[in-house]
Amino acid sequence: MRKENNMGLFISDNHDYDENVRQTGFQRYKQLLSFHFGSWLKINLLTIVGFIPLAFGILYALLSSSILVLLPCSILGGAISGPFLAGLYDSILRGLRDDPQNVWKSYRRSWRQNWKESIIPGMLTGLMIGLLAFMGMLFWWAQTPPSLETILLYLFSSMLFLMISMLYWPQLVLFEQSIFIRLKNCMLFVITYFWRVAAISLLQLAYWAVYVLFAPWTVLLLPFLGIWYIVFLSQFLIYKKMDEAFHIEEQFQIS
Repeated sequence: MRKENNMGLFISDNHDYDENVRQTGFQRYKQLLSFHFGSWLKINLLTIVGFIPLAFGILYALLSSSILVLLPCSILGGAISGPFLAGLYDSILRGLRDDPQNVWKSYRRSWRQNWKESIIPGMLTGLMIGLLAFMGMLFWWAQTPPSLETILLYLFSSMLFLMISMLYWPQLVLFEQSIFIRLKNCMLFVITYFWRVAAISLLQLAYWAVYVLFAPWTVLLLPFLGIWYIVFLSQFLIYKKMDEAFHIEEQFQIS
């Protein structure tokens, strides 16, 4: 475990604790935050900057109530945000596997290696976020509440999107694969570990629902929690199973 980023956060005064030994369970959670909180917070700010065009594009489309405005704004904004999101995932996954390389050198390398590959997934991500936001607006302003079936379909679509996202982006930054192989791996992983993946996607859905329901006050939390924390938490909860399925640490030869 590298020492250069240790801020001394979240670790109790336990004389038996060795920062160079990988912990388990909740101690591992605290250990990772102690080492990487500062760098992930800064990368989060960069990621938020990358998402600003998408956010403003979707907001403009919602205010104009135009799906014709929404589609190009979501796709273009997603293309811009894709490389930033890939950089965030790369940084968090490096932390999870205890990569000893310098954070910012790795972040720049991730941009060089992944920016092209992340454009199309970014476009699809932006489009899906835009469509979910637009549908949410229609529900909010509808004169009659949507049916239970419509709400369930909306929640299912949201969870499916979150499931695919938390499994697709790690593959993008870790392995050289085709889109088809990544999607196939996502499907097989979900089938194998369905309840764990579903629970984490539900956690993500609740996280973003809090941001939406308590806006605009939750905007103040974006620089501190924003995107990085839920990405870290979801990857932390799924990482062991991902490592078993994809042999991440074996391929990267982490000792």
